[in-house]
Amino acid sequence: MIITIRPWLRRHPRAVDVTLAVVLWGLAVLASSMSATDPRIIRAPSPAVALIAAAASVALLWHRTHPRTVVAVTTMCGAGISALAEQDGFQPSPFTAGAALAALYSMAMRTDRRTAMLHTVAVAGILFAATVLSASGSILTANRIGLIAWILLSGALADSVRSRRDYVAAVEARAELAERTREDEAQRRVGEERLRIARELHDIVAHHIALAHAQAATAAYLLRSKPEQAQQMLDGLAGTTSAALRELQATVGLLRRSDDPEAPLEPAPGLAQLPDLLAAFEGAGLTVSVQISGEPRPLSPGVDLTAYRIVQEALTNVTKHAGTATASVRLAYTRRLLTVTVSDDGPPAAPAGPPGYGLIGMRERAQSVGGRLLAGRGSDGGFQVTTELPLETGESEPDRDDEERSAR
Repeated sequence: MIITIRPWLRRHPRAVDVTLAVVLWGLAVLASSMSATDPRIIRAPSPAVALIAAAASVALLWHRTHPRTVVAVTTMCGAGISALAEQDGFQPSPFTAGAALAALYSMAMRTDRRTAMLHTVAVAGILFAATVLSASGSILTANRIGLIAWILLSGALADSVRSRRDYVAAVEARAELAERTREDEAQRRVGEERLRIARELHDIVAHHIALAHAQAATAAYLLRSKPEQAQQMLDGLAGTTSAALRELQATVGLLRRSDDPEAPLEPAPGLAQLPDLLAAFEGAGLTVSVQISGEPRPLSPGVDLTAYRIVQEALTNVTKHAGTATASVRLAYTRRLLTVTVSDDGPPAAPAGPPGYGLIGMRERAQSVGGRLLAGRGSDGGFQVTTELPLETGESEPDRDDEERSAR
Protein backbone atom coordinates (compact mmCIF):
# COMPACT_ATOMS: atom_id res chain seq x y z
CA MET A 1 0.00 0.00 0.00
CA ILE A 2 2.75 2.43 0.96
CA ILE A 3 4.73 1.52 -2.15
CA THR A 4 1.65 2.27 -4.25
CA ILE A 5 0.95 5.67 -2.62
CA ARG A 6 4.58 6.87 -2.54
CA PRO A 7 4.86 7.71 -6.28
CA TRP A 8 1.64 9.76 -6.07
CA LEU A 9 2.95 11.67 -3.07
CA ARG A 10 6.17 12.50 -4.94
CA ARG A 11 4.22 13.74 -7.94
CA HIS A 12 1.93 15.99 -5.82
CA PRO A 13 4.10 17.66 -3.14
CA ARG A 14 1.83 20.72 -2.84
CA ALA A 15 -1.22 18.58 -2.04
CA VAL A 16 0.81 16.78 0.62
CA ASP A 17 1.91 20.08 2.20
CA VAL A 18 -1.61 21.50 2.28
CA THR A 19 -3.03 18.30 3.80
CA LEU A 20 -0.31 18.23 6.45
CA ALA A 21 -0.87 21.90 7.32
CA VAL A 22 -4.63 21.41 7.74
CA VAL A 23 -4.19 18.28 9.90
CA LEU A 24 -1.63 19.98 12.17
CA TRP A 25 -3.87 23.03 12.53
CA GLY A 26 -6.79 20.78 13.54
CA LEU A 27 -4.70 18.91 16.10
CA ALA A 28 -3.50 22.19 17.66
CA VAL A 29 -7.05 23.52 17.91
CA LEU A 30 -8.24 20.19 19.36
CA ALA A 31 -5.46 20.21 21.97
CA SER A 32 -6.45 23.74 23.06
CA SER A 33 -10.03 22.58 23.68
CA MET A 34 -9.01 19.89 26.19
CA SER A 35 -8.89 20.87 29.86
CA ALA A 36 -5.58 20.71 31.65
CA THR A 37 -7.21 19.05 34.70
CA ASP A 38 -9.43 16.55 32.88
CA PRO A 39 -8.53 15.61 29.27
CA ARG A 40 -12.01 14.09 28.80
CA ILE A 41 -13.69 17.50 29.15
CA ILE A 42 -13.80 19.32 25.82
CA ARG A 43 -14.23 23.07 25.93
CA ALA A 44 -14.66 25.58 23.15
CA PRO A 45 -11.35 25.95 21.24
CA SER A 46 -9.32 29.05 21.93
CA PRO A 47 -9.66 31.65 19.10
CA ALA A 48 -6.14 32.92 19.77
CA VAL A 49 -4.71 29.42 19.54
CA ALA A 50 -6.64 28.78 16.32
CA LEU A 51 -5.23 32.00 14.83
CA ILE A 52 -1.62 31.31 15.85
CA ALA A 53 -1.88 27.68 14.70
CA ALA A 54 -3.26 28.87 11.34
CA ALA A 55 -0.25 31.19 10.94
CA ALA A 56 2.13 28.32 11.71
CA SER A 57 0.34 26.01 9.25
CA VAL A 58 0.43 28.62 6.49
CA ALA A 59 4.16 29.19 7.09
CA LEU A 60 4.69 25.44 6.86
CA LEU A 61 3.69 25.53 3.18
CA TRP A 62 7.11 27.07 2.38
CA HIS A 63 9.18 24.50 4.26
CA ARG A 64 10.70 23.10 1.02
CA THR A 65 12.10 26.42 -0.20
CA HIS A 66 12.83 28.29 3.08
CA PRO A 67 13.40 25.57 5.70
CA ARG A 68 15.27 27.67 8.29
CA THR A 69 12.83 30.59 8.13
CA VAL A 70 9.87 28.24 8.47
CA VAL A 71 11.47 26.57 11.52
CA ALA A 72 11.91 29.99 13.15
CA VAL A 73 8.31 31.10 12.41
CA THR A 74 6.66 27.83 13.52
CA THR A 75 8.80 27.73 16.68
CA MET A 76 7.69 31.23 17.63
CA CYS A 77 4.08 30.24 16.96
CA GLY A 78 4.51 27.14 19.13
CA ALA A 79 6.01 29.28 21.89
CA GLY A 80 3.04 31.67 21.60
CA ILE A 81 0.54 28.82 21.96
CA SER A 82 2.49 27.54 25.00
CA ALA A 83 2.31 31.01 26.55
CA LEU A 84 -1.50 30.92 26.25
CA ALA A 85 -1.81 27.49 27.87
CA GLU A 86 -2.00 28.69 31.48
CA GLN A 87 -4.45 31.45 30.62
CA ASP A 88 -6.82 29.26 28.56
CA GLY A 89 -6.55 26.23 30.81
CA PHE A 90 -4.93 23.62 28.55
CA GLN A 91 -1.56 21.88 28.60
CA PRO A 92 1.14 22.42 25.96
CA SER A 93 1.77 19.20 24.05
CA PRO A 94 3.38 17.93 20.82
CA PHE A 95 0.05 18.70 19.11
CA THR A 96 0.24 22.39 19.96
CA ALA A 97 3.77 22.51 18.48
CA GLY A 98 3.07 20.11 15.59
CA ALA A 99 3.95 22.64 12.87
CA ALA A 100 7.33 23.30 14.53
CA LEU A 101 8.05 19.55 14.70
CA ALA A 102 7.17 19.09 11.02
CA ALA A 103 9.28 22.12 9.99
CA LEU A 104 12.21 20.88 12.07
CA TYR A 105 12.01 17.44 10.42
CA SER A 106 11.91 18.98 6.95
CA MET A 107 14.84 21.27 7.66
CA ALA A 108 16.94 18.46 9.14
CA MET A 109 16.32 16.40 5.98
CA ARG A 110 17.75 19.18 3.81
CA THR A 111 20.82 20.24 5.81
CA ASP A 112 23.87 18.65 7.32
CA ARG A 113 23.92 16.88 10.67
CA ARG A 114 25.59 19.72 12.61
CA THR A 115 23.04 22.31 11.46
CA ALA A 116 20.15 19.94 12.21
CA MET A 117 21.45 19.29 15.75
CA LEU A 118 21.85 23.01 16.48
CA HIS A 119 18.32 23.78 15.31
CA THR A 120 16.89 20.83 17.24
CA VAL A 121 18.49 22.01 20.48
CA ALA A 122 17.38 25.60 19.82
CA VAL A 123 13.75 24.61 19.15
CA ALA A 124 13.67 22.39 22.24
CA GLY A 125 15.14 25.16 24.40
CA ILE A 126 12.73 27.84 23.13
CA LEU A 127 9.59 25.73 23.53
CA PHE A 128 10.67 24.44 26.95
CA ALA A 129 11.41 27.99 28.14
CA ALA A 130 8.02 29.17 26.83
CA THR A 131 6.15 26.50 28.78
CA VAL A 132 8.13 27.20 31.96
CA LEU A 133 7.71 30.98 31.81
CA SER A 134 4.00 30.80 31.09
CA ALA A 135 3.10 28.35 33.87
CA SER A 136 3.61 27.99 37.58
CA GLY A 137 4.40 24.91 39.58
CA SER A 138 6.89 22.19 38.88
CA ILE A 139 9.23 22.66 35.97
CA LEU A 140 9.65 19.01 34.96
CA THR A 141 6.12 17.91 34.22
CA ALA A 142 5.12 14.96 32.08
CA ASN A 143 3.78 17.19 29.30
CA ARG A 144 6.96 19.27 29.12
CA ILE A 145 9.19 16.21 29.13
CA GLY A 146 7.01 14.64 26.43
CA LEU A 147 7.19 17.79 24.31
CA ILE A 148 11.00 17.90 24.54
CA ALA A 149 11.17 14.16 23.76
CA TRP A 150 9.04 14.62 20.64
CA ILE A 151 11.26 17.49 19.44
CA LEU A 152 14.42 15.42 19.91
CA LEU A 153 12.73 12.45 18.26
CA SER A 154 11.83 14.57 15.25
CA GLY A 155 15.46 15.63 14.78
CA ALA A 156 16.78 12.09 15.34
CA LEU A 157 14.26 10.60 12.91
CA ALA A 158 15.19 13.14 10.24
CA ASP A 159 18.89 12.39 10.76
CA SER A 160 18.24 8.67 10.42
CA VAL A 161 16.20 9.06 7.24
CA ARG A 162 18.78 11.44 5.75
CA SER A 163 21.61 9.02 6.56
CA ARG A 164 19.66 6.16 4.99
CA ARG A 165 18.97 8.24 1.91
CA ASP A 166 22.65 9.22 1.57
CA TYR A 167 23.68 5.60 2.03
CA VAL A 168 21.32 4.40 -0.70
CA ALA A 169 22.54 7.18 -3.00
CA ALA A 170 26.17 6.18 -2.33
CA VAL A 171 25.40 2.52 -3.01
CA GLU A 172 23.64 3.41 -6.26
CA ALA A 173 26.56 5.62 -7.28
CA ARG A 174 29.04 2.83 -6.57
CA ALA A 175 26.89 0.36 -8.50
CA GLU A 176 26.69 2.76 -11.44
CA LEU A 177 30.45 3.32 -11.34
CA ALA A 178 31.06 -0.43 -11.19
CA GLU A 179 28.74 -0.95 -14.16
CA ARG A 180 30.52 1.74 -16.15
CA THR A 181 33.87 0.23 -15.20
CA ARG A 182 32.72 -3.20 -16.36
CA GLU A 183 31.47 -1.74 -19.62
CA ASP A 184 34.75 0.14 -20.17
CA GLU A 185 36.74 -3.01 -19.41
CA ALA A 186 34.59 -5.03 -21.80
CA GLN A 187 35.04 -2.41 -24.52
CA ARG A 188 38.78 -2.36 -23.91
CA ARG A 189 39.01 -6.14 -24.20
CA VAL A 190 36.90 -6.10 -27.34
CA GLY A 191 39.16 -3.43 -28.81
CA GLU A 192 42.29 -5.42 -27.96
CA GLU A 193 40.81 -8.57 -29.50
CA ARG A 194 39.81 -6.72 -32.65
CA LEU A 195 43.31 -5.29 -32.92
CA ARG A 196 44.86 -8.74 -32.44
CA ILE A 197 42.64 -10.29 -35.12
CA ALA A 198 43.38 -7.35 -37.43
CA ARG A 199 47.12 -7.97 -37.01
CA GLU A 200 46.66 -11.66 -37.77
CA LEU A 201 44.61 -10.95 -40.89
CA HIS A 202 47.10 -8.34 -42.07
CA ASP A 203 50.08 -10.64 -41.61
CA ILE A 204 48.38 -13.56 -43.35
CA VAL A 205 46.92 -11.60 -46.25
CA ALA A 206 49.96 -9.36 -46.83
CA HIS A 207 52.40 -12.27 -46.74
CA HIS A 208 50.54 -14.58 -49.10
CA ILE A 209 49.39 -11.84 -51.48
CA ALA A 210 52.96 -10.55 -51.78
CA LEU A 211 54.22 -14.08 -52.54
CA ALA A 212 51.40 -14.69 -54.99
CA HIS A 213 52.14 -11.39 -56.75
CA ALA A 214 55.84 -12.20 -57.02
CA GLN A 215 55.14 -15.73 -58.31
CA ALA A 216 52.60 -14.50 -60.84
CA ALA A 217 54.96 -11.78 -62.12
CA THR A 218 57.81 -14.29 -62.44
CA ALA A 219 55.59 -16.80 -64.23
CA ALA A 220 54.42 -14.15 -66.68
CA TYR A 221 58.05 -13.23 -67.38
CA LEU A 222 59.11 -16.87 -67.96
CA LEU A 223 55.99 -17.97 -69.81
CA ARG A 224 57.40 -17.47 -73.35
CA SER A 225 61.07 -18.18 -72.85
CA LYS A 226 60.96 -20.91 -70.20
CA PRO A 227 57.46 -22.40 -70.07
CA GLU A 228 58.51 -25.32 -67.85
CA GLN A 229 59.82 -22.99 -65.15
CA ALA A 230 56.75 -20.84 -65.60
CA GLN A 231 54.57 -23.91 -65.00
CA GLN A 232 56.50 -24.68 -61.81
CA MET A 233 55.98 -21.11 -60.66
CA LEU A 234 52.25 -21.35 -61.37
CA ASP A 235 52.08 -24.59 -59.39
CA GLY A 236 53.74 -22.78 -56.52
CA LEU A 237 51.24 -19.94 -56.94
CA ALA A 238 48.37 -22.39 -56.48
CA GLY A 239 49.98 -23.70 -53.29
CA THR A 240 50.47 -20.14 -52.00
CA THR A 241 46.84 -19.16 -52.59
CA SER A 242 45.62 -22.44 -51.03
CA ALA A 243 47.72 -21.79 -47.93
CA ALA A 244 46.39 -18.22 -47.76
CA LEU A 245 42.82 -19.47 -47.91
CA ARG A 246 43.45 -22.07 -45.19
CA GLU A 247 45.04 -19.59 -42.79
CA LEU A 248 42.43 -16.95 -43.55
CA GLN A 249 39.60 -19.40 -42.91
CA ALA A 250 41.19 -20.51 -39.65
CA THR A 251 41.67 -16.93 -38.44
CA VAL A 252 38.17 -15.83 -39.41
CA GLY A 253 36.93 -18.89 -37.54
CA LEU A 254 38.01 -17.14 -34.34
CA LEU A 255 35.06 -14.80 -34.79
CA ARG A 256 32.65 -17.73 -34.50
CA ARG A 257 31.86 -19.47 -31.25
CA SER A 258 32.43 -23.17 -31.60
CA ASP A 259 30.33 -25.59 -29.54
CA ASP A 260 32.50 -28.58 -30.44
CA PRO A 261 34.92 -29.27 -27.57
CA GLU A 262 36.71 -31.84 -29.73
CA ALA A 263 37.56 -29.32 -32.47
CA PRO A 264 41.28 -29.70 -33.23
CA LEU A 265 43.66 -26.86 -32.47
CA GLU A 266 46.54 -26.42 -34.87
CA PRO A 267 49.77 -25.35 -33.21
CA ALA A 268 50.55 -21.65 -33.44
CA PRO A 269 53.30 -20.89 -35.95
CA GLY A 270 56.72 -20.22 -34.48
CA LEU A 271 60.40 -20.22 -35.33
CA ALA A 272 60.23 -24.00 -35.79
CA GLN A 273 58.31 -23.27 -39.03
CA LEU A 274 60.95 -20.77 -40.17
CA PRO A 275 62.46 -23.14 -42.82
CA ASP A 276 59.04 -23.58 -44.47
CA LEU A 277 58.53 -19.80 -44.43
CA LEU A 278 61.92 -19.16 -46.06
CA ALA A 279 61.24 -21.86 -48.65
CA ALA A 280 58.02 -20.07 -49.61
CA PHE A 281 59.94 -16.82 -50.13
CA GLU A 282 62.64 -18.59 -52.13
CA GLY A 283 59.88 -19.94 -54.35
CA ALA A 284 58.93 -16.32 -55.03
CA GLY A 285 62.52 -15.43 -55.99
CA LEU A 286 63.84 -14.10 -52.67
CA THR A 287 67.00 -15.72 -51.33
CA VAL A 288 67.19 -15.52 -47.54
CA SER A 289 70.22 -16.35 -45.41
CA VAL A 290 69.84 -17.26 -41.74
CA GLN A 291 72.41 -16.72 -39.00
CA ILE A 292 71.94 -17.92 -35.41
CA SER A 293 74.18 -16.82 -32.57
CA GLY A 294 74.03 -17.90 -28.97
CA GLU A 295 72.41 -21.03 -27.64
CA PRO A 296 68.80 -21.40 -28.84
CA ARG A 297 66.40 -21.56 -25.94
CA PRO A 298 62.73 -22.59 -25.66
CA LEU A 299 60.38 -19.68 -26.22
CA SER A 300 56.98 -19.02 -24.72
CA PRO A 301 54.10 -19.35 -27.21
CA GLY A 302 53.59 -15.58 -27.32
CA VAL A 303 57.22 -14.74 -28.02
CA ASP A 304 57.55 -17.59 -30.51
CA LEU A 305 54.50 -16.44 -32.47
CA THR A 306 55.64 -12.80 -32.31
CA ALA A 307 59.12 -13.60 -33.62
CA TYR A 308 57.66 -15.66 -36.47
CA ARG A 309 55.15 -13.00 -37.49
CA ILE A 310 57.77 -10.22 -37.42
CA VAL A 311 60.13 -12.21 -39.65
CA GLN A 312 57.22 -13.00 -41.96
CA GLU A 313 56.09 -9.38 -42.22
CA ALA A 314 59.63 -8.01 -42.60
CA LEU A 315 60.42 -10.42 -45.46
CA THR A 316 57.07 -9.62 -47.05
CA ASN A 317 58.05 -5.94 -47.02
CA VAL A 318 61.37 -6.86 -48.65
CA THR A 319 59.51 -8.69 -51.42
CA LYS A 320 57.10 -5.79 -51.96
CA HIS A 321 59.31 -2.73 -51.56
CA ALA A 322 63.04 -3.43 -51.43
CA GLY A 323 63.73 -4.23 -55.10
CA THR A 324 66.34 -6.84 -54.20
CA ALA A 325 66.54 -10.63 -54.41
CA THR A 326 68.45 -11.21 -51.18
CA ALA A 327 67.76 -10.70 -47.50
CA SER A 328 69.19 -11.93 -44.21
CA VAL A 329 67.67 -13.05 -40.93
CA ARG A 330 69.77 -13.06 -37.77
CA LEU A 331 68.63 -14.64 -34.49
CA ALA A 332 70.75 -13.72 -31.44
CA TYR A 333 70.00 -15.53 -28.15
CA THR A 334 71.17 -14.19 -24.80
CA ARG A 335 70.16 -15.12 -21.27
CA ARG A 336 67.28 -12.66 -21.26
CA LEU A 337 66.58 -11.58 -24.84
CA LEU A 338 66.03 -12.88 -28.32
CA THR A 339 67.13 -10.31 -30.90
CA VAL A 340 65.69 -10.79 -34.38
CA THR A 341 67.15 -8.75 -37.24
CA VAL A 342 65.84 -8.80 -40.79
CA SER A 343 67.77 -6.72 -43.31
CA ASP A 344 68.20 -6.29 -47.06
CA ASP A 345 70.62 -4.45 -49.30
CA GLY A 346 68.07 -2.95 -51.63
CA PRO A 347 67.94 0.72 -52.66
CA PRO A 348 65.62 3.11 -50.85
CA ALA A 349 62.07 2.47 -52.03
CA ALA A 350 60.04 5.33 -53.38
CA PRO A 351 56.78 5.74 -51.47
CA ALA A 352 53.87 4.25 -53.40
CA GLY A 353 50.43 5.05 -52.11
CA PRO A 354 49.44 5.60 -48.48
CA PRO A 355 51.54 3.96 -45.74
CA GLY A 356 50.39 0.53 -44.62
CA TYR A 357 50.11 -1.13 -41.25
CA GLY A 358 53.08 -3.50 -41.49
CA LEU A 359 55.50 -1.61 -39.26
CA ILE A 360 52.68 -0.57 -36.91
CA GLY A 361 51.58 -4.18 -36.52
CA MET A 362 55.13 -5.42 -35.92
CA ARG A 363 55.73 -2.76 -33.27
CA GLU A 364 52.43 -3.60 -31.55
CA ARG A 365 53.29 -7.29 -31.56
CA ALA A 366 56.66 -6.65 -29.96
CA GLN A 367 55.16 -4.40 -27.30
CA SER A 368 52.42 -6.94 -26.51
CA VAL A 369 55.03 -9.37 -25.14
CA GLY A 370 57.18 -6.73 -23.46
CA GLY A 371 59.67 -6.18 -26.29
CA ARG A 372 60.53 -3.33 -28.61
CA LEU A 373 61.12 -2.89 -32.34
CA LEU A 374 63.31 -0.54 -34.35
CA ALA A 375 63.06 -0.08 -38.11
CA GLY A 376 65.00 2.12 -40.52
CA ARG A 377 67.85 2.38 -42.99
CA GLY A 378 70.76 0.09 -42.21
CA SER A 379 74.38 1.23 -41.88
CA ASP A 380 75.28 -0.55 -45.15
CA GLY A 381 72.21 0.66 -47.02
CA GLY A 382 68.99 -1.20 -47.45
CA PHE A 383 66.36 -1.49 -44.75
CA GLN A 384 66.66 -3.18 -41.39
CA VAL A 385 64.10 -4.32 -38.82
CA THR A 386 65.39 -5.20 -35.34
CA THR A 387 63.29 -6.43 -32.46
CA GLU A 388 64.25 -7.43 -28.94
CA LEU A 389 61.92 -9.92 -27.29
CA PRO A 390 62.16 -11.08 -23.66
CA LEU A 391 62.62 -14.80 -23.24
CA GLU A 392 60.45 -14.79 -20.10
CA THR A 393 57.17 -12.84 -20.35
CA GLY A 394 55.33 -14.37 -17.38
CA GLU A 395 52.43 -15.52 -19.51
CA SER A 396 49.62 -17.48 -17.89
CA GLU A 397 48.01 -20.59 -19.23
CA PRO A 398 44.99 -18.72 -20.65
CA ASP A 399 47.41 -16.52 -22.63
CA ARG A 400 49.01 -19.61 -24.13
CA ASP A 401 45.61 -20.90 -25.09
CA ASP A 402 44.84 -17.62 -26.80
CA GLU A 403 48.05 -17.84 -28.79
CA GLU A 404 47.20 -21.39 -29.89
CA ARG A 405 43.72 -20.35 -30.95
CA SER A 406 45.13 -17.46 -32.97
CA ALA A 407 46.50 -19.94 -35.51
CA ARG A 408 43.14 -21.60 -36.19
